[in-house]
Amino acid sequence: MPESKQSASEKRYWLMKSEPDVYGIEDLERDGKEPWDSIRNYEARNFMRDQMKIGDLALFYHSNVKPPEIVGLMEISSQAYPDPTQFDPQNSYFDPDSSEENPRWQLVDVAFRSKFEKPVSRDALAQDPLLREMQLFKRNRLSITPVTKEEFYRILDLAGVDSF
Repeated sequence: MPESKQSASEKRYWLMKSEPDVYGIEDLERDGKEPWDSIRNYEARNFMRDQMKIGDLALFYHSNVKPPEIVGLMEISSQAYPDPTQFDPQNSYFDPDSSEENPRWQLVDVAFRSKFEKPVSRDALAQDPLLREMQLFKRNRLSITPVTKEEFYRILDLAGVDSF
């Protein structure tokens, strides 16, 4: 659904990438809820800060693996708030130009919803006529991208998910 026609109260859908050796779907399943931290891209930050709402749904995408694939479903469970890693000089995501009075980086909390028994590979996405125009393919390096409602439910179909 185009952004301009979407009301603020409508649920939005997202694809959020993580490398499974850093934080994977199994980690989120174990933890239940986790801050989606260490994002250092302004466009991805802006999605979290300005557009994500509690109750939005996100596809969990394992990146930097062969094959990259969508492996599960999570829910946005907080409004955006300052990412604490930006203030910690011992953290690799420390930002010396950010301050607690004027934080540069934001995050949202995500909650585990389900792990797909049948993950959906990037190749499967690219071969599907409805999915080949996803933002994932246009903005490949971006760690968070919007997904249309139609794309979201088509991915659930490919993953064999009837309900969640």
